[in-house]
Amino acid sequence: MSRTPRRSLRIGANVVGVVAFLVAIFPVYWMVNSSFLNRNEIRNPVPTWVPFGGNLDNYRTVFETDQFLNALKISLMVTVLTIVVALAFAFVAAVAVSRFRFRGRMSFIVTLLVIQMIPVEGLFISQYKMLEAMDLLNTVIGLSLVYVSLVLPFTIWTLRGFVTGVPYELEEAAMMDGCSRTQAFFRITFPLLAPGLVATGVFGFIQAWNEFTLALVVMTREDQRTLPLWLSTFTDVNRGTDWGGIMAGSTLIAVPVIVFFLVVQGRMVAGLTSGAVKG
Repeated sequence: MSRTPRRSLRIGANVVGVVAFLVAIFPVYWMVNSSFLNRNEIRNPVPTWVPFGGNLDNYRTVFETDQFLNALKISLMVTVLTIVVALAFAFVAAVAVSRFRFRGRMSFIVTLLVIQMIPVEGLFISQYKMLEAMDLLNTVIGLSLVYVSLVLPFTIWTLRGFVTGVPYELEEAAMMDGCSRTQAFFRITFPLLAPGLVATGVFGFIQAWNEFTLALVVMTREDQRTLPLWLSTFTDVNRGTDWGGIMAGSTLIAVPVIVFFLVVQGRMVAGLTSGAVKG
């Protein structure tokens, strides 16, 4: 292929990439832009593309009460607990199904896929009854347990692929050099699994942070709302929907997700480099 067609293909691919990026980023831009506008400007048929002369009234509305900070605290506790517990169990299960051969192994893997096919709404009644019997309704632990059951199958399946992708011969070579099986795993294999742990951790974080329907069923008290539930308080039957407050609240909710991703992105690169050196 000559240089000109290659250059045209490269330019075309870049254009498609830029267009896809703009389409994906536009809702985020519109959310942030609207958070600085008043109600009349938001409802105006003529859009305001740049919030010149905008104000922080919507953000002041968010912080007028302690509901936002309380919901932020609850969401943080639930999300962190969900990620820690899910990764711990998923890591052990992924290693077991990838490194060992035991009776029922394939049945376990198929069960994970079947569980993924079950709609979340189909489990509401059983989950509610279970938490009610254990007196865990309106508690961080209760909601975290439900979230762990939500993200665990996918986390196990994803980590299984990462564990399978690490050659067992690396551990055997380490054992020949004097390491025990446990030492070989944690010194050689575990660093190579860091990217997988980070990727599944990001998935679990986003799922637990943004989930709404399960929290609506489990957390029925006003003082036990997560951030998505708190965001729904800006809609009132009599006053209508406070779109400015929703946009400001949504912007604030998105900040921890962005910060978390930026932090773990560096960890992912560090894990890949460390694993490559030790491999």
